[in-house]
Amino acid sequence: MGEKPKFEEIEEARKLLGLGEEATLEEIKGSYRRLSRKYHPDLCQEEKKRCEEMMRRVNRAYETLMAYIRNYHFSFREEDVRRSDPEEPLRRFYRDWMWGKEAK
Repeated sequence: MGEKPKFEEIEEARKLLGLGEEATLEEIKGSYRRLSRKYHPDLCQEEKKRCEEMMRRVNRAYETLMAYIRNYHFSFREEDVRRSDPEEPLRRFYRDWMWGKEAK
């Protein structure tokens, strides 16, 4: 899977892995591991053919999401890092309130 996945492929993969419209890398990996244990042909409690097919689909879905993530650009600029920290506004408010400083 060398090319950038299309939205429809990402959407299908997300739904197959049981993910919401937003997910962390750990949530993606956790969902993949859970479904892999469920559908792995050596561990599956259901019909073996169905499990093999589901395992192929789960693997493909995981590969699709990983390909999408690999192409994502992350910003390491200070303002972007601070913006991505949900606790930062609360810390700034507390610091400013505590010491009487004006908010930036």
